[in-house]
Amino acid sequence: MTETDIATQAVDTVGVNQATVLAIIGIVLAGILVRFLTMAFAPSLLKKIIRSKNLQHKTVKNSDKALGSAVGALVSYLLAIQLVNAVEDGSTTYAMPDIMITILPNIFQFIIALALVIWAFRLVNVIQDVVLILDSDGVADSSDKTLISALESVMRFVIVFIGSVFIADAIGLNLTSLIAGLGISGLALALAAKDTISNFFGAVTVLLDRPFKVGDWVVVGASQGEVIEINLRTTLIRTGIDTVITIPNANLVSTPVENYGKRRWRRWQSMLHFDLNSNPDNVEKFRDDVLKSIMDNAATMNEDSSWCRVNDISATSIDVSLNLYWDVQGGADERQEKEKFLLEVMQLAKNHELRFYDNRIRQQM
Repeated sequence: MTETDIATQAVDTVGVNQATVLAIIGIVLAGILVRFLTMAFAPSLLKKIIRSKNLQHKTVKNSDKALGSAVGALVSYLLAIQLVNAVEDGSTTYAMPDIMITILPNIFQFIIALALVIWAFRLVNVIQDVVLILDSDGVADSSDKTLISALESVMRFVIVFIGSVFIADAIGLNLTSLIAGLGISGLALALAAKDTISNFFGAVTVLLDRPFKVGDWVVVGASQGEVIEINLRTTLIRTGIDTVITIPNANLVSTPVENYGKRRWRRWQSMLHFDLNSNPDNVEKFRDDVLKSIMDNAATMNEDSSWCRVNDISATSIDVSLNLYWDVQGGADERQEKEKFLLEVMQLAKNHELRFYDNRIRQQM
């Protein structure tokens, strides 16, 4: 028996000849070589694109193996397709059974899908660094952490869904039936968890639109208080009497929200009542000094719209109205500056020998 007869008998028996075996080995080695080349050159390329050290660490160092495996498997997959096409075209050089024609590309396709899912899962952690880079202060507060958690959950779901489709296709499952089954299951799940899904997307809307942040004083319908926490399902508000209101995030999307924390200034008005026997000249000097104090105060703004004027003379008192605008960030700062200003007003009234109206004194006269 000649060598040609032996080779022919091997093909008939096993269905794979020596050239095909060598080609498959070459395809695998090519994929391994490309994997190592990708792991070697991808970090330097990505570092030129990504400037952030944290992003470089997470996108390059922590995921270079998965990325290299995906690229290497892709090259092997393309070469395997060329080999399969050559066999199907009736090549006399290569031979393989029908089952191998189907399985060989699917193996590399499965590796590609699995490696990309692993790589994408490791990249999910990059969301936190991206959010902090886009954030003005670069510090993750409660709302930022909730946004990061929401985005990471969405990304993981998308990765798992898309990865499952590619993996199912790689192992030869019927995608039409699979997607139809997922659609029916998803519809049933959506109906069962309608409120939860509404609250989740409500949280995403609140976190992206930023109508308020933790620490803001807001009015939502009949409820008002300080935002203390923004979660995926609910937002917690602490009221002025120290109770906590839990508001579903879905309600925040459809309900007007009044945010006192976004005020450009804090307007404050008051009325001072002086004794009817007060000296008009002293009242005028007092008025001018108070207005000057408002103008010189570093914690006030919008001076052109501020005033201190005699507003009315009633049967019991001389009424002086005040209007000013505080340039402060929070309620505590406003209370502190208001206290300083009122003590200064009291001192000015004393300097100008003005007495505040006291109903008890009028009754004794």
